[in-house]
Amino acid sequence: MENKIIFDTMWVLFTAMLVFFMNLGFALVESGFAQSKNAVNILSKNFIVFAVSSLAFWVIGWGLMFGDGSSFIGLNGLLGLGGSDNSPATGDAYSGIYSAMSWATVPLLAKFFFQLVFAGTAATIVSGAVAERIKYIAFIVFSFVLVAIMYPITGHWIWGGGWLAQLGFWDFAGSTVVHSVGGWAALTGAIILGPRIGKYKGGKVFPIPGHNMTSATIGVLVLWLGWFGFNPGSTMAADPEAIARICITTNSAAIAGILTSTAVAWIVLGKPDLSMTINGCLAGLVAVTAGCAYVSVGSSLIIGAVAGVIVVFAVIGFDKLKIDDPVGALAVHLVNGVFGTLAVGLFAQDVFMPGTTGNGLFFGGGFTLLINQLIGVISVGAFTFVVSFVVWTVLKKTIGIRVSEKEELEGLDVGEHGMEAYPDFEKIPTRI
Repeated sequence: MENKIIFDTMWVLFTAMLVFFMNLGFALVESGFAQSKNAVNILSKNFIVFAVSSLAFWVIGWGLMFGDGSSFIGLNGLLGLGGSDNSPATGDAYSGIYSAMSWATVPLLAKFFFQLVFAGTAATIVSGAVAERIKYIAFIVFSFVLVAIMYPITGHWIWGGGWLAQLGFWDFAGSTVVHSVGGWAALTGAIILGPRIGKYKGGKVFPIPGHNMTSATIGVLVLWLGWFGFNPGSTMAADPEAIARICITTNSAAIAGILTSTAVAWIVLGKPDLSMTINGCLAGLVAVTAGCAYVSVGSSLIIGAVAGVIVVFAVIGFDKLKIDDPVGALAVHLVNGVFGTLAVGLFAQDVFMPGTTGNGLFFGGGFTLLINQLIGVISVGAFTFVVSFVVWTVLKKTIGIRVSEKEELEGLDVGEHGMEAYPDFEKIPTRI
């Protein structure tokens, strides 16, 4: 038992560090997709958001999410890490698939760190969708509220033993808990902020290209790596068989998303658009996150392939609705977070027998599970959308959420931070 505790704890901490490293990936992707005049602002938001999230989750978020086993909200130990430890109600009671998943063997602080990096990821998703026109302070305040209150409440419903977990809702690593929650919060922000100047004119969409596709591509590779902590790490135990198979279902969805998004973009847009390929990879990863432990490898390929198709049309669709999302965060995290959650009801297998590889294509789930997944998607989406809308509106009426037109046109780097990412250095005259 002592060796198991050691190995389980080391696995939890190692994978949490991989998820933390995803902050670099988000920073690179978002800054690459943004204009050069806003690069410092994007990088600064992605840097400070984890500090804000850490404080918010420690002060109140953890207690709301895991403070007790009530149906709707945790209320025991709201400050710090006091109170009961009900983190999280997964494992045998959650899915019945892996008997090795036992939080009882992992120290509290290790569990807290693992959950913290997930909470920080939800807040980071918002950054990209509101990029290039939001006030720095408004983003900081909203991120604190999101991680302190909104994210933990819906997280308690699912991972803290709340009413959705009791209903039979399955979300292994967070397609809904993390990705669609961040997506719903981002959607409300993008709607209330409005589009960037010049994005939509006379019923037409005018693309505002990012300044550095090298940065964006490297960033997605970092995120892809981080997902091997995100999904396999959610076993919360050093179970070799479970970890290996989840790695493969995760990777299979990613590569399928890459291929289909590239193909669809090639057909629809006339060129194999790299930005669509990048987002296709992320869409596949987001979509399989809910069911990575419950589906076969064959099913994960289908989930990723469908996600790659969805993301292309979602990006185009949001533009038609004049909802400006500079990085495609809504198409990736919101739309495919919803799809991936519902896909559990279509593809989940009730039990993976020990010794099996999970190869082949198996349609599982069932009508009851699909309905449970739909209820979860709707309830989490409605709660997050409404509360986020209220928070954004209050911020708009008080401190303001959008920079001035002059600042937006000149760039947020100088206006918000007093510096540039790529300053033009004067050449020093050559001495004769």
